[in-house]
Amino acid sequence: MKTNPGDKKQSQEEDLVRLNKYISNSGICSRRDADKLIANGEVTVNNKVITELGYKISPKDDVSWKGKPIRREKLRYILLNKPKDFITTMDDERDRRTVMQLVANACSERIYPVGRLDRTTTGLLLFTNDGDLTKKLTHPSGGVKKVYKAELNKPLTKNDFQSVLNGTQLEDGLAMVDELNIISADKKSLGIRIHMGKNRIIHRIFEHYGYYVDKLDRVMFAGLDKKDLPRGKWRHLTETEVRRLKYFL
Repeated sequence: MKTNPGDKKQSQEEDLVRLNKYISNSGICSRRDADKLIANGEVTVNNKVITELGYKISPKDDVSWKGKPIRREKLRYILLNKPKDFITTMDDERDRRTVMQLVANACSERIYPVGRLDRTTTGLLLFTNDGDLTKKLTHPSGGVKKVYKAELNKPLTKNDFQSVLNGTQLEDGLAMVDELNIISADKKSLGIRIHMGKNRIIHRIFEHYGYYVDKLDRVMFAGLDKKDLPRGKWRHLTETEVRRLKYFL
């Protein structure tokens, strides 16, 4: 069976990647900073200085920065079920426990948390070295859905339930939840679906009405759930999960 030359050419074109993306995926810097390295003439491809922004390379090309070879890291996607009392940061000057300690043995590549969870908040937290996916999942326009289970310090009244659904005017704007359900007889346990990513948004919503959130657990993030993932444990995403996050979310 003969190969269509057009198919081969298309395949080669699909393998090409922008130079700034390649550098970013190596873990050296962000894509924007990679553009600066290229513009400053610090990057070579096959021993030739490249200053053209938007330049594309193939997997066979040799890329170097200041004479040192750059190798594109394998993209990793790690899902953690975060315990309480771990902070979401790469390191901490006060030597507190961080989420990075929990995924230290997940892979050899340098990965980063996608967004953050408060120290006392538990549940799903995604880590990756895929900058494009991180941007997609954290940008406000993405509208990524998150589902939480919240425990209040007192029963939620009918009026406050409706007020939360109608929207809460906070100091930095209107806070909306997508769905709210009471899931316990004492009306203290709630299921909340939300896509806003503002800092401590759920705590702040209920504090506005005089409640305190005793416990907050993220049970779903961007369609990923905690099935077969005990607290404090992590797992690699499947190829199907990665594909869905990248192309169908």
